Amino acid sequence: MTPEFQWMVSGVELPKLDYQRLEQWIVNVAQSHDRIVRSVNYIFCDDAKILEVNREFLQHDYYTDIITFDDCTGRLLRGDIFLSLDTVRSNAELVGATYDRELLRVIIHGVLHLCGINDKGPGEREIMEANEDAALAMWDSM
Repeated sequence: MTPEFQWMVSGVELPKLDYQRLEQWIVNVAQSHDRIVRSVNYIFCDDAKILEVNREFLQHDYYTDIITFDDCTGRLLRGDIFLSLDTVRSNAELVGATYDRELLRVIIHGVLHLCGINDKGPGEREIMEANEDAALAMWDSM
């Protein structure tokens, strides 16, 4: 079964990334969590769109960098991932990271959610960050 990726945009330009390398990285990260990528759709958008999605589907009235819609079945990863490039840029400045590095972190953050890792409960944020760091180390070694 070949993994399927779609890279879409809403109100922004498609980021200049090595998508072939990115897809292989996502597959590798998923495999490290005993998961198989089936179909993952990324929608890069602006703050206005992510706020609209957050309000409509989650009833949250705030900006965020990522919203992950999980449609996984067993070990097969399926989902839609909305990423606000505006918030990614703002967060990069806040944490002192480059935009490109923060974008990679957020891209893999969505995959980690699809792998079953949460970040809202007690102690979960630290677990998510450790998994993001491990995934970014995989990227660096590719």
